[in-house]
Amino acid sequence: MTGRTPAVARLYRVRWAMTLLFATTTAACLVVLAAVAVHTDGRSRARGLDDTVSHGADGLARVLYYDDGGVLRLDGIYEDSLADHAMALGVIQAAPGAAPQLRHAQPARTALPDQTRLEELWRTVQREQETVVVTAPAADGRSYRWAVAPVWDGKVLDSAVLVGTDPARSEADHVRLVEWLAAGCAVLVLVAAAVGHLLTGRAMRPALRGLEQQEQFLAEAAHELRTPLATLRVVVEQGDTAEGGAPAALDEATRLVDRLGRLVTGLLARARVEAGTQEIERTPLRLDQLVEQTVEELPDTDGVTVSAEAVVVEGDPELLAQAVRNLVENALRHGGGTPVEVTVTAGRVAVRDHGPGVPAGEHERVFERRVAGAGSTGTGTGLAIVRWVAELHGGTARLSEAPGGGTVAELCLPERTSG
Repeated sequence: MTGRTPAVARLYRVRWAMTLLFATTTAACLVVLAAVAVHTDGRSRARGLDDTVSHGADGLARVLYYDDGGVLRLDGIYEDSLADHAMALGVIQAAPGAAPQLRHAQPARTALPDQTRLEELWRTVQREQETVVVTAPAADGRSYRWAVAPVWDGKVLDSAVLVGTDPARSEADHVRLVEWLAAGCAVLVLVAAAVGHLLTGRAMRPALRGLEQQEQFLAEAAHELRTPLATLRVVVEQGDTAEGGAPAALDEATRLVDRLGRLVTGLLARARVEAGTQEIERTPLRLDQLVEQTVEELPDTDGVTVSAEAVVVEGDPELLAQAVRNLVENALRHGGGTPVEVTVTAGRVAVRDHGPGVPAGEHERVFERRVAGAGSTGTGTGLAIVRWVAELHGGTARLSEAPGGGTVAELCLPERTSG
């Protein structure tokens, strides 16, 4: 959008700041939730992994036994399904004061820790006197999660079962979860930013509408007050310099001040109606009389003729007078000094000038706010006000080419229905 006023530009900066704040707050909340989810998932996976290897080691430790000769029997391992499902399985046995020796390795010796690690695991289980779970590398270099369960010969602890599993698969699943959470958070932050931008935009509409109405009010006030103020200045200057002209100048100045008061009242009424704080006044009125009085109050209307028939409409007299005044002043301004004819018929006020006319392609554009006709020196608000008043009363305003040259500007209003 180009041509933004400073106030509107500040509102748009506030909108982007609110969007950024919305997105940042959402991102912070999502990061916290994602961090909790990642931490919980990591702990849950680690606990599940430990439970799996502990269950296997304890179960296999129970199927080992010593025969009458004190020899550790491994028959139960070969028949237990726990051994089939174990990724790495080993049985160690140590004589009193001696290093532990490997009695069984599955699937191979390289899948179990080396001798140094075995001795460390053995000392740990001797110290704890219960199943321990640790992370240690196998002889082939891969890191495993191990459960070491003691095997008792009565009250003597001289052997243990090792069950290990590779945590890589669980860790890979955990990494995938983190990636999905990161991607989901990024998408949600973008969605939150978009939603925040839309919501702040909707919230700003009343403020933008208020600024637009304020600017329209100022432009229309300048348009409406310019002519009477200039005339008032001329009257005062002439009354100050002309001999014996002070009383007449004072009377004319009083009349102009009264007109200015009515203009200001109309402007305020229109501003309040557009802002939605006031309903328009709809009273039955004689449209022909309103037009005649409005033309009579305008200065320099010697070339204006009014032909009116009795017409009753319902509407706001101040707003309708303002619309008629704008039509006549527009004709006087662009008519090139030619006569202006005002005709009032059933629900229609037509103002014709004999000037150069308006190109057909601009007949609609001149009713837009701040769009002046070709070669115009006006502000482009006069005819826009006319159409606004017409539409507010359920009517319309239009331009057309007059037969023989010139332009006809029409204010069309619905007639008052009887009863």
